Amino acid sequence: MYESKIKYFYGTGRRKHSVARVRVYPGSGNITINNRSIDDYFGLDTLKLIVRQPLALTETRRSSQCASRSTCSPASCR
Repeated sequence: MYESKIKYFYGTGRRKHSVARVRVYPGSGNITINNRSIDDYFGLDTLKLIVRQPLALTETRRSSQCASRSTCSPASCR
């Protein structure tokens, strides 16, 4: 757990040239990806379900807030 003004858990995932950084805060259950809500970022309900599965499994979906930032190199994002 990392401590700043608010305590949070964090994780980093990498694949090829892409990097995803996720922070999980105590909160209201909001999920943001690249400063957009999950509903704006993902159009398909199946993708939203996949993102929410770990929180549902640990029963923390309503009590935690997630913020994710994804980046990749310009050549691999095409």
